[in-house]
Amino acid sequence: MLCLTQLVMFMAFQTGVANREDAKCPQLPDGVNVSKEARRAISQAASVFVLYATSCANNFAMKAKRKTLNAGDVLAAMEEMEFERFLEPLREALEVYKQGQKGKKVSEQKRKDKEKKVDTENNKSRDEEGEDDDERMEEEPEVENEAEEEEEVEN
Repeated sequence: MLCLTQLVMFMAFQTGVANREDAKCPQLPDGVNVSKEARRAISQAASVFVLYATSCANNFAMKAKRKTLNAGDVLAAMEEMEFERFLEPLREALEVYKQGQKGKKVSEQKRKDKEKKVDTENNKSRDEEGEDDDERMEEEPEVENEAEEEEEVEN
């Protein structure tokens, strides 16, 4: 028999609510079809559940005098709503998410360091070119002065 949890998770993946890369994508058994009406009902039930969970988590944040919900608030709300069996999978998913974020931060920092190094090298090149231009400009007035002197000598 197909449990409601499996059906809700399947619907979440089918509608794009859940990220297939972050969790195992559940599959309905062969021969199981879900009508549009059932999909709509499950979607509505999932929306109500999310709103209720958010409200409970918000209560924990307010007790802590915070305006922003955090993962601890959500986990505490799940426990308060008597969904303890979801706590461990949620903790695992949170850990996977945190590891992914760390990897992104490291990659981003490496990219920024590379860009900074390239910018520094480009600035050095520009500075060297600027020094060459300054030297040329200093030389040019001398050439003009020599031409003026030659004119004066001729006169």
